[in-house]
Amino acid sequence: MKIALFASGNGSNFAAMLAAIETGHLSAEIGLLVCDQPEAVVVERAKANNIETFVFKARQYKDKATFETKIIEQLQQHEIELVVLAGYMRLIGPTLLTAYEGKIINIHPSLLPAYAGKDAIERAYAAGEKEIGITIHYVDAGMDTGEPIAQFKVARTEGDTLESLEARLHQTEHVYYPQIVQQLIEKMEGTVKDK
Repeated sequence: MKIALFASGNGSNFAAMLAAIETGHLSAEIGLLVCDQPEAVVVERAKANNIETFVFKARQYKDKATFETKIIEQLQQHEIELVVLAGYMRLIGPTLLTAYEGKIINIHPSLLPAYAGKDAIERAYAAGEKEIGITIHYVDAGMDTGEPIAQFKVARTEGDTLESLEARLHQTEHVYYPQIVQQLIEKMEGTVKDK
């Protein structure tokens, strides 16, 4: 199955997906990287792996519907069946949500509904939470409000700094996100075969 990854930054989850594909743990092809930050490291990662990219700056378009229409054209051109958000720092609008309804997922570094939005790890750490974690969920019109698919907990230890906790959370993401994507692909392909 061809998937698209949407990212805005370093692309560590993008690298984890690639590694899972290369080791045979994820039976998918990354057909496209969509990035809203032309200078992002993830763009270089994609190019180094000969993965097609669609890089844009939102302010070059008159509104969200216009650039999302462009994104949809790219997704269709590359025959994308599943959209995987991996550190994409924009809310998905109705244009894209309608075109790929039930086929857009995201990963968030908290046990949603707690700490939705930005700086989730920092806020959970500052609040003294003893258990934080990650949530993989379907995307809807809200910020991190879509139906959860899976959650994985990470315990905070006494000696944890914000940095050590962040590192463990990211390791957890890199292990479980490709696994969940694989499960969704199997589910989607099962649905197709049943028809």
